Amino acid sequence: MSFLKMKENAVNPLRLTSLNHVSLLCRSLEESMNFYQKVLGFFPVRRPESLDFEGAWLFGHGIGIHLLRSTEPEKLPKKTAINSKDNHISFQCESMAAVEKKLDEMEIEYVREIVEGRGIKVDQIFFHDPDGFMIEICNCDSLPVVPLVGGLAQYCAKVKLHQMGQPQPQTK
Repeated sequence: MSFLKMKENAVNPLRLTSLNHVSLLCRSLEESMNFYQKVLGFFPVRRPESLDFEGAWLFGHGIGIHLLRSTEPEKLPKKTAINSKDNHISFQCESMAAVEKKLDEMEIEYVREIVEGRGIKVDQIFFHDPDGFMIEICNCDSLPVVPLVGGLAQYCAKVKLHQMGQPQPQTK
C-alpha cells in the first residue's frame, strides 16, 4: 500500500462524504412532520415501500430526517428544560433575528445563548421538537475550525475536506 493511500485511510478510513440523515422516534407522525416542515423547512420524500413500520422521510438543507413512529410512545423521554448541553442537531441560519421572530410568532419556547471569546461571537437558539429532541439554530459560520495537530485555522463556512487533511470524495 502506498504512503498516500495509507494517509488517506488514516484520515478518513470509511471514506465518509457527508451526513445523510438523522433518525428520530416520535409519538405522532403528523405532529412531527408538521413541525419539521413548518418550523425547519423540510419537505416529505418517498420512503421505500418495503419498510413495514410507520414512518416518514423528510429532506432539506442537504440532509434527511427519518421520523419513526414509536411502538411504545409512553416510554419516550418527556420534554425537559431546554439545555444546550443535551443531545441536539444544529442548523446554520442566515438571520438569528428572523429565527427568533418566527419562533415567537409560532409560540415555540426557546433559549438564546451567546458565546464570546478571543474575538469570536457565536449566537445560538435552542428549542425542542414535539418529542423533546433538542434543535439548535446558530450563526456558527464564522466559528474557527482549528485542527488539533498541524493545519491552519479555517472558518466553518469555508472549510473544505482537503483543507482539513481529508481526502476529497471521488466523483465518477
